[in-house]
Amino acid sequence: MAKAGFGFCFILVSFASSVFSRVILPESTILDVSDSIQKTIDVLSINPDLLQEEQEHDNEEERSDSDFSSSSFSVKLQSRDTLLKPTHKDYKALTIDRLERDSARVKSITSKLDLASTDGILKPRQNGDIAGPVSSGVKHGSGEYFARVGVGSPPKPQYLILDSGSDMTWLQCAPCMKCYNQTGPIFEPSYSSSFSNISCGTQPCRSLSDSGGLSGCSNKTCRYLAFYGDGSYTVGEFVTETLTFDNSHTSLENIYIGCGHDNRGLFTGAAGLLALGRGSLSFPSQVNAVVFSYCLVDRDSTFSSDLQFGSVAEPADAITSPLLSHPLYPTFYYVGLTGISVGGQLLNLPQSVFDINSSIPSGVIVDTGTAITRLRADVYLALRDAFVKATHNLTSASGFALFDTCYDLSLETSVSVPSVAFWFPGGKSLVLPAKNCLVPVDDKKTFCFAFAPSNSAVSIIGNLQQQGIRVSFNMATSVVGFSPNRC
Repeated sequence: MAKAGFGFCFILVSFASSVFSRVILPESTILDVSDSIQKTIDVLSINPDLLQEEQEHDNEEERSDSDFSSSSFSVKLQSRDTLLKPTHKDYKALTIDRLERDSARVKSITSKLDLASTDGILKPRQNGDIAGPVSSGVKHGSGEYFARVGVGSPPKPQYLILDSGSDMTWLQCAPCMKCYNQTGPIFEPSYSSSFSNISCGTQPCRSLSDSGGLSGCSNKTCRYLAFYGDGSYTVGEFVTETLTFDNSHTSLENIYIGCGHDNRGLFTGAAGLLALGRGSLSFPSQVNAVVFSYCLVDRDSTFSSDLQFGSVAEPADAITSPLLSHPLYPTFYYVGLTGISVGGQLLNLPQSVFDINSSIPSGVIVDTGTAITRLRADVYLALRDAFVKATHNLTSASGFALFDTCYDLSLETSVSVPSVAFWFPGGKSLVLPAKNCLVPVDDKKTFCFAFAPSNSAVSIIGNLQQQGIRVSFNMATSVVGFSPNRC
């Protein structure tokens, strides 16, 4: 989901044919149809309670066998649907629900960009309270990956959405004026010895406006409003708390977070969100993380992955690209993408597609909350047409929701599909696994091309295309790294 926080340099590299010819890419990759379909069947029968018991046992063993320093720590990540047992009648219904959540996420991001470019429209009321949108809320939960974090002293486990598009970490707090349903009990501040309010005039309180929210004052304590482009919001106190990471048994004190008493919208199931953006109040900024990384497993898998901080978070063999910054949109992680290839052949795309040096929102964002990669319309059409041309031997099927290119693989156990690769400055490339390009949308072996056109000039690399790839961010060197098979 999104809301919370994430100059000016763009490296433009043209692809000379001599450079490209020296890089040998596979023309095709293999999609294991049977394995993918089995996961669609299994995900609807997952027992989240048993899974959480197993994970807690694993965490206890890891704490007893390991010795971590506070400068290097990690937390396990879990796919949303392995924590919240799906109630859908079949996998097709679950897919539709996921795509609706995804569309709401993209709307939130693009609306945020529009707000930033127009200097916003929401202002604090003169009496110090906070004014904001009133919404009945969106019925679908958002955020596909949750991190289990201990909050308070003693720590109480809370599942927080992993959000690289936000700068403010927050969670639901008692007493609730309005709270949505979450996994586990709502956090009770009165039970924590480390809970502390902050005053209105402090720099962190004033910095809320730079983190996508608004600040106000009530009884001399800082209040906040975080609002989202789809009408979702959270309102409450801005406080400091202790966060504990079970996977490494690391406790971090005096972390600024929002304690929300009025929360509506895209968060159902999670207690709140863990903000991984680039702003001063984001979690990586508060802990002075020079490097952090995450790896996302298949959303239908019961396995967990992890979020790492410290020197161990960046694999030495990562495929790297410049980490770009946009002065108007400082929250987001812009990546220096220079091209896309299909079947080993580079698409003929204008370099302006990837240029963030523009008066309108543009460039390419890496995002944890968006599922399906969105590409500028002309880029998407070029990619899709090249993929369709190279899959003329596969049986086509009708479009599905936002997917316009689908295949009937009911007679197949595995198929060869053209390789899709992202290209970065210096002739570096990341070849996506076949399962990151063709995804099942039902349990009848209907697979769709997992890309979609964007309604704006901004392109977003979604978490489905990131699955099975460790994505690292080095703030000191301004580099994004991609490391396949390093989960």
